[in-house]
Amino acid sequence: MSRVNGTAFVIAALVTTVGALAFPVWSYADRSGTPEANLAAGTVSTQWGPLTAADRDLIVRVRLAGLWELPAGQQAMERAPSEAIKEAADHLIVGHTDLDKRVRIVAAQLGVELPNQPNEQQQGWLQEMTNATGADYEYKFANLLRSAHGKIFPAIGAVRNQTRNTLVRQLASDANQTVLDHITVLEKTGRVDFDAIANDSVAGSTASPSGPPAPVPGQVVPSAPAAEASGNVSTTSRPSPAEPGTVNTGRPDPVDSQGVLQ
Repeated sequence: MSRVNGTAFVIAALVTTVGALAFPVWSYADRSGTPEANLAAGTVSTQWGPLTAADRDLIVRVRLAGLWELPAGQQAMERAPSEAIKEAADHLIVGHTDLDKRVRIVAAQLGVELPNQPNEQQQGWLQEMTNATGADYEYKFANLLRSAHGKIFPAIGAVRNQTRNTLVRQLASDANQTVLDHITVLEKTGRVDFDAIANDSVAGSTASPSGPPAPVPGQVVPSAPAAEASGNVSTTSRPSPAEPGTVNTGRPDPVDSQGVLQ
């Protein structure tokens, strides 16, 4: 009996430890559905607005992205297995050089400490690419990077939607532009395995109950009416001028009030 009790105690202790380790990951008080009284948990005041745990997480994730994706781009440029891979590598280097400059300025202004090396998982991805050759290298380059960009894309949107901090909101906008550009050029390589990405994305999820029914082969569906303004409405804005399938990443330089770039 004492042995059983001892085993139960160890298991209980392990469960408690794992729960304590996992807690910071899911316990952001500013996540959807938490009581308003808990919104201030982990939040600090700044002159640019409240800075939440989710805001700080995005800042660190933007920095980490550059710490492994820029070297990945440089490696691909040096290997240059194809023009398509070289183009994607070029965008990774330029995009993350710019984004890293912006995130370092924002972090300095908000007092957020940044990592200086990729995390263990990102180092593993870099090693996978380093060890690969030929077609396998192109596949790993395109898919590891495309998957990583695809996973941070919705996280950027979520923070952009909920943040009350103007610096974080602008950083999210800049990151969104850069990530979409990188997704676009990585897909242009023709090496992205969309089946693998889709299977990974839907693992553990269920179909939306409100979605349309599956189409019937050979059956023609009626054309949807145009979504347009009614009446005599005068507009002045226009869609982005870039060619279809491209992203305009031009933007003004950030204001470096802390002298980070000097």
